[in-house]
Amino acid sequence: MNKRSRLKRCAQLIGAAVLSSMMMRAQTAAPTAPDHPSIIIQGQTFTPRSILARNMGAPEDQTTQFPPHKIIGNLYYVGTKTLSSFLVVTPQGNILIDSTYERNVPTIQKSVEQLGFKFFDIKILLGSHAHGDHQEGDALVKQLTGARVLAMAEDVPALQDIKPGGKAHPIDKTLRDGEAVTLGGTTLIAHLTPGHTRGATTWTMKVLEGGKSYNVVINSSLRAPTVVTPAIAGEFRRSFKRVRSLPCDVQLGDHPAQYNLQEKYSKIRSGGPNPFFDAVSCKFETDMEEAMFRAILDEQKKAVR
Repeated sequence: MNKRSRLKRCAQLIGAAVLSSMMMRAQTAAPTAPDHPSIIIQGQTFTPRSILARNMGAPEDQTTQFPPHKIIGNLYYVGTKTLSSFLVVTPQGNILIDSTYERNVPTIQKSVEQLGFKFFDIKILLGSHAHGDHQEGDALVKQLTGARVLAMAEDVPALQDIKPGGKAHPIDKTLRDGEAVTLGGTTLIAHLTPGHTRGATTWTMKVLEGGKSYNVVINSSLRAPTVVTPAIAGEFRRSFKRVRSLPCDVQLGDHPAQYNLQEKYSKIRSGGPNPFFDAVSCKFETDMEEAMFRAILDEQKKAVR
């Protein structure tokens, strides 16, 4: 190797070392975004990232079947480990709430059939809010069952953007706040609880168990974004107030972690009283999400000051 080649090689090595040093400094200067604010509710600490991780779990949790089971009365669970899907059974056909991801539809079908029901008996498909992990499978469910897809009007634009494989998102009827959906003697009421999405919908229904009537609340997510605009803040304030006003004996949610499904299911298997009767659960999720919402707002105000 001649002198000129050695100088050129030396320059290349120095350049590579300098570039590597610069990259290391850049990585040190730009660490992962901090996970804040932090709140404590009933002795439990939550951060935005921990709430999201609690809800979603690992990717395989989102697609792995959770054992299908009866919750109360004519209401059943047919979702995955971390994405809820509920089946309401009536003499005139059934109602499905949340199709989740399109790839989960066969899993939901399997759960419905393991419970002894027919998937094609689903006549109405409802949703909690216009995110793919909750309503991406709507087109496939409609294709397989012919079910009518009903959606809160405020969520229609976002739903129309959910097009797995290029398929248009079906919407057979738009709903308004407080509207009733009735099939086979069972009525669900759609409550507009926006914030997480513009048309986020909390569903309520009355069920019969042991000759008594109970109030079931199926919450849509109340998780606030990392940046809360004044418009979104107004929506959340109204939604927290609305959810707290709903009579509740049994609280469910669009993610099983929102109502401690794992723990309650283990109690079902061991026998005893129905663990889904849980007055504490009716308040805990709303308390936690509202505390986080207010903490995010406080941080934003301090940052402005």
